[in-house]
Amino acid sequence: MKYLSIMIIVLFSFNDAGAQAKKLQKATFGMGCFWCTEALFQRLNGVVSVRSGYEGGQVANPTYEDVCSGTTGHAEVIEVTYDPLKIKYDELLEVFWKSHDPTTLNRQGADVGTQYRSVVFYHNDEQKQIAEKYKKELNDTKAFDKPVVTAITKAAPFYVAENYHQDYFNKNSSKPYCRLVILPKMEKLEKIFKAKLKH
Repeated sequence: MKYLSIMIIVLFSFNDAGAQAKKLQKATFGMGCFWCTEALFQRLNGVVSVRSGYEGGQVANPTYEDVCSGTTGHAEVIEVTYDPLKIKYDELLEVFWKSHDPTTLNRQGADVGTQYRSVVFYHNDEQKQIAEKYKKELNDTKAFDKPVVTAITKAAPFYVAENYHQDYFNKNSSKPYCRLVILPKMEKLEKIFKAKLKH
């Protein structure tokens, strides 16, 4: 009986892990340099992991140099794995739209090129509908001085960026780019979305 009880516990543990894995969902956003984007979304409660990468181009397995050339069609993006029981897709969209300028075509600050475009890659029809409705509301209410130009596109093959791009801010927080560009975005996140952050 003792061994049978252990077996049942083990089976339930595996089932729980499988059920939890099925609950997790993915969201993919491009909003300029993925170093900045990754650092912001890592802080959100309910976000399990964030991977920097490339999506939306016509070349397989592009390198960072390929994408930076602006010739592959890829955008720098983050792939967010999140628990919808803890954070909803529209909440992720809120952080997305409030953390960059979605009115500039192929540009974020000093970063210029199609690889820096504002884009939502949706993974299912529900995400598409939520993103399109949200974008329409932003434009209808004139939330920004200019129209939102964010592209809402079906998810394409995602290529994980090189290892040195992953977890960039946490590993390089003392570098000038991190202090001058990413840190102010983190401070803004703290002010606007304090209730949504991990403690």
